Amino acid sequence: MTIRSNRLRRLVGARTNRGAQPKVVALGGGMGLSASLAALRRITGDLTAVVTVADDGGSSGRLRDELGVLPPGDLRKALAALCGDDDWGQTWARVIQHRFASEGELHGHAVGNVLIVALWEQLGDHVKALDLVGKLLGAHGRVLPMSAVPLELQAYVRGHDPASPDEVSTVAGQATVALTPGEVQSVHLVPHDPPAVPEAVAAVMDADWVVLGPGSWFSSVIPHLLVPDLLKALTETKARRVLSLNLAPQPGETDGFSPQRHLEVLARHAPKLAFDVVLADEAAVPDQSSLCDAAKRLGGTVELAPVAATDGAPKHDPELLAAAYDRIFRMHGRIGPWR
Repeated sequence: MTIRSNRLRRLVGARTNRGAQPKVVALGGGMGLSASLAALRRITGDLTAVVTVADDGGSSGRLRDELGVLPPGDLRKALAALCGDDDWGQTWARVIQHRFASEGELHGHAVGNVLIVALWEQLGDHVKALDLVGKLLGAHGRVLPMSAVPLELQAYVRGHDPASPDEVSTVAGQATVALTPGEVQSVHLVPHDPPAVPEAVAAVMDADWVVLGPGSWFSSVIPHLLVPDLLKALTETKARRVLSLNLAPQPGETDGFSPQRHLEVLARHAPKLAFDVVLADEAAVPDQSSLCDAAKRLGGTVELAPVAATDGAPKHDPELLAAAYDRIFRMHGRIGPWR
């Protein structure tokens, strides 16, 4: 471990060991949300993840189609990210992420997906079941679905058919949208006005800080803004809001998008939603002035920080991201004493 990472660990550890901590709600899905949670659990013990439930691919899609349940995959990933760094936490993180390899029906299913669905069937309550899984894992936080009904993501895509580059087509399914050729114009959910999980709304309203992103912009980040009660809570909460940007455009979904373009499409989907801080890695922002202008239109300022992994891969380093969040929480004021 380098001297710098030791220093960051001491910085983050000092905050965690103090009595009062901020209540933080992180929203997203997939690996982007997992990166944010792995960082945030290092600086607060009062952490709630609100997770998208529109996944229709892989193990999640198969369970959803066969049993009519919420897709458990992104919920599982969030629980794994909240596992501690001790032997218990890391063992359970590996177990629930383990996928069966066989010639039969179990091939490709993740252990955690099957466990979560089994508890849903046993308890008949999404939230109680996820809380129980979190307790078993010793998770450093709570995981909630953004809605209690399975959702379908649909996108309007220009040039989906290469033979008709100006034609706008409807593309259905999160897995398809994430890899679609063409340019995504906007996304919506089916049903169009899905109910939010009440505990998720309550967590947002009671938070000190709300963190949205990083993650697949159209398929994991923006869907939270398409659930009316959740958007209302995000707009009306007294919490301060952080928008955490990706390190690189996502092939298919946001090919060619600049950092400021991400902000512009988010604003089109939720024009009344403001942010206090936009967090980005300096190396991923070629035009800082344009990003600052876009952030200002959202009501916020830009914080640049080294948050990327040092091996060159386009992924966040948990300790560096934790240090960035910690600095933002300390430097941008409080809505009141940390509870």
